[in-house]
Amino acid sequence: MHIDLSSLSPPFVYALMTQTVVPRPVAWVISRDEGEKLNLAPFSFFNAVASDPPTIMLSIGRHADGRPKDTRRNVEIRHDFVINIAHRELAAAMTASSESVAPGVSEIERAGIATTAMPGSSVPRLTDCRVAYACRYERTVPVGRMAVIFATVSHIWLDPAIVGEDAKGRLKVDALALDALGRLGGGEYLAGGEVLSIDRPA
Repeated sequence: MHIDLSSLSPPFVYALMTQTVVPRPVAWVISRDEGEKLNLAPFSFFNAVASDPPTIMLSIGRHADGRPKDTRRNVEIRHDFVINIAHRELAAAMTASSESVAPGVSEIERAGIATTAMPGSSVPRLTDCRVAYACRYERTVPVGRMAVIFATVSHIWLDPAIVGEDAKGRLKVDALALDALGRLGGGEYLAGGEVLSIDRPA
């Protein structure tokens, strides 16, 4: 089946792309608004794009009425934010945090989610997540109705239970122990599963 995307409306294009570019990592982002309230929201147009300097990208859309989403506004104004990586036990809470709420309402307070200080950031991390990144906003690149945000990562927090060492003495994260959620289409996520380990050329 060949599909000409120019013949489809944006919601149909979104559905096709998000169901076929899979699995995608999910950035569960904590930011702080002008009133010092913590905002929490998940975004699956997210990835690492460079290691020197360590850089991530996060693509954020708009509200139906055209307003920028709270996370974008907070990040562009305050610059500090934290990306958390959720695992299967947190899937329901993460999905619930995507619900639109009035500006100034903290999804963290609303859901009673615990936070812990994050080194390298004025914003805390989620206590129960096994990985967190302290991020500093760099720039925004508009792409249609989306805003692609680039940020540098200054610190990474890892749950000691998921960390080991490889044959070269480097830190190695146990992918099965991390159990990170991968975004599929609609309300579906990928969790756990078989890990394929293939030797790479020297």
